Amino acid sequence: MNDLSSNALTPGKIVEELDRYVVGQRDAKRAVAVALRNRWRRQQVEGDLRDEIAPKNIIMIGPTGVGKTEIARRLARLARAPFLKVEASKFTEVGYVGRDVDSIVRDLVEVAVKLVRDEEAAKVRPRAKEFAEERMLDLLLPRGGGRGFAERPGELAAATPDPTREKLRAMLRDGRLDDREVEVELADDSNPLMSVLGGQPGIDESALSGLKDMFGQLGRKLKRQKLKVPQAWRALTEVEVEKLIDHDAASREAVSRAENAGIVFIDEIDKIATSRERHGGDVSREGVQRDLLPIVEGSTVTTKYGPVRTDHVLFIAAGAFHMSKPSDLIPEMQGRFPIRVELTPLVAEDFVRILTEPQNALTRQYAALLATEGVTIEWTDEAIKELAEIAAEVNRKTHDIGARRLHTVLERLLDDLLYNAPDIGTQTIPITQAYVRERLGALVADEDLTRFIL
Repeated sequence: MNDLSSNALTPGKIVEELDRYVVGQRDAKRAVAVALRNRWRRQQVEGDLRDEIAPKNIIMIGPTGVGKTEIARRLARLARAPFLKVEASKFTEVGYVGRDVDSIVRDLVEVAVKLVRDEEAAKVRPRAKEFAEERMLDLLLPRGGGRGFAERPGELAAATPDPTREKLRAMLRDGRLDDREVEVELADDSNPLMSVLGGQPGIDESALSGLKDMFGQLGRKLKRQKLKVPQAWRALTEVEVEKLIDHDAASREAVSRAENAGIVFIDEIDKIATSRERHGGDVSREGVQRDLLPIVEGSTVTTKYGPVRTDHVLFIAAGAFHMSKPSDLIPEMQGRFPIRVELTPLVAEDFVRILTEPQNALTRQYAALLATEGVTIEWTDEAIKELAEIAAEVNRKTHDIGARRLHTVLERLLDDLLYNAPDIGTQTIPITQAYVRERLGALVADEDLTRFIL
């Protein structure tokens, strides 16, 4: 069951969940939380009025690296909703070289299909593993008169227990056969033609996907492979999973999920705004907006899974709007994004929180990476504060790329440790303020070096 049908996702709970991964930006979090809750509210409305309630699309305004994409991505993950990020500048109006705007919908449906099939696969995998186990035992110890290797049973075949087979089953489950090899027949998905087409510029991915499906329906070849028992068992389990999934029902659910729960994040929408201060390319930018407009307003797009309506897809647009402003979008596009929230630039205090509060904080990520080599790093509060101030200072001196600067600064700080970790051996290394200053102080002081290295 999709989380959108749950009454538990109140706006307050949604913001609380987003707070675990994104620091600050309360206004943006509130806006997306209300938008998500309104989807649940719409599902509770009965009658024709439900179809009349359209989502209130959102424009996020703010510099790069302040959390716009992360908020939208985490929102979709929280709702278990199909999520697609596209860059507005990658699309061009019809007649120019570029991607067709309808591919946004086709790609969104593909995301939904994968999401639904993964959910269905998780449900049937335990049963599929049982079927695969029987097939593994048939390979390890062929039996006469029983179910053949290629047959597809509705249920596990009932047979008189074979002591040797049961002993082999126990050995298989205990991992005592992991070093043995078996020969299995698996589908050969390689297709030279598809490889050649896939490498050609201008080939639309959705068209390529349709060609793959068409060629796949002409008959998939089987290829015999020798694999170790664990790999063979996993491969056969996935084969059984595919057989147990009702793909037609999954596709119908995916289309419904895309139509009613899909989220499209349009980044760099300011790049297609027709600013009065700029003249070159304005016609092309306005053309992209007019091509995008039907998708955002609500239209029907033909996909290989059937027609897909975009009337209730939630669109979240984002841009820095340094050289333009939302009012530079064509009036029709502005009208389709009634909610506008401004995200604030990040300062040193925000960086301290980003380095310590989120569950996926970079300091924890690097600690986990080095721990795999037996190296334990311990961050002091002073070191984190120093790092935050350095990142903020570099942003001020060069280009402000927000929290993304922390990646660059941390990679530079821990470069020696990451390189030498395999040879250091098991030990604990404290990351202190002095350690940070020693490795980054000179770089930050030299503005020219900062520009090219950090």
